[in-house]
Amino acid sequence: MAREPDITYVGHDLHRPECVLTCASGRLYMSDARGGVTTIALDGAQRLIGKSDLTPNGIALCRDGSFLIANLGKGGVWRIDAQGEARPYLTDVDGQTLPGVNFVGLDMQERIWASVSAHDTGEAYPIDARTGFIILIDKSGTRIVGDGLQYTNECRVDPTGKYLFVNETFGRRVTRFRIAADGSLHDRETYAEFFAADFPDGLTLDAEGGVWVMCVGSNRVYRVDAQRNIETVIDDSAPETVDKLEAAYQSRTLRRPDLGASKGARIANVTSLAFGGPDLRTAYLGSLKGTQLASFRSPVAGLPPIHWNWS
Repeated sequence: MAREPDITYVGHDLHRPECVLTCASGRLYMSDARGGVTTIALDGAQRLIGKSDLTPNGIALCRDGSFLIANLGKGGVWRIDAQGEARPYLTDVDGQTLPGVNFVGLDMQERIWASVSAHDTGEAYPIDARTGFIILIDKSGTRIVGDGLQYTNECRVDPTGKYLFVNETFGRRVTRFRIAADGSLHDRETYAEFFAADFPDGLTLDAEGGVWVMCVGSNRVYRVDAQRNIETVIDDSAPETVDKLEAAYQSRTLRRPDLGASKGARIANVTSLAFGGPDLRTAYLGSLKGTQLASFRSPVAGLPPIHWNWS
């Protein structure tokens, strides 16, 4: 990856496509600020599934064709069925009502993992608060399995099922846990740390043991290899934006609109990545402000997600 890849674009008139999912059929799914999920077929045809007062952030495709929605607005995890009807799926856990939920995803065992970034979800970011937590839903029930996190964001389980990687956005790091047989998380360690104006948001894994991290605000895409070396894949940052964001971070005055407004020249505030295409080497980038999906060819294939053949 000596030179940055060329970027092409998919789709049109998208509404806050923060999270992207891919399938073997070539169909794409992405969260939609109108309260549902937009799909793009292989021929380019677009369709909105559902319209509601939800604020979809992370989304997960289920085996029955429904979607789990991390509702960043009023909170909780919701389900939108194939006909577009939205119903609450999880509104409280371990005795506490869920605030805005950032991410929801399925691992290869079809366990459901969800993350809450912080108790405080206001405009001023709680940078130093360690109130983020991780929820696990499996055959044993629903419970919090990890807490004390510095603004929890996307999390992924590795192919062996032994480790969970999670972004701590305002800790500016990827944290790794060992997953016990009962799903509990242990042996917390810092796996990688990032740089000025980097706020790790999206996280995905590739077929060679790499961890890909998308930094909202700085518009940088990194790959952390199996030896924990950090390589910059895309840097679409603007120096003045980096300086402004870093100053706000250091002074603890960073606000939600600051990150939301920090578009790059080619990427409209990157938040996630999903590998697709027949060889799983086409990378699609989710974003906060994009009206299209940016995409590029990766020299490394991604891991097929659990829903790869469900579309």
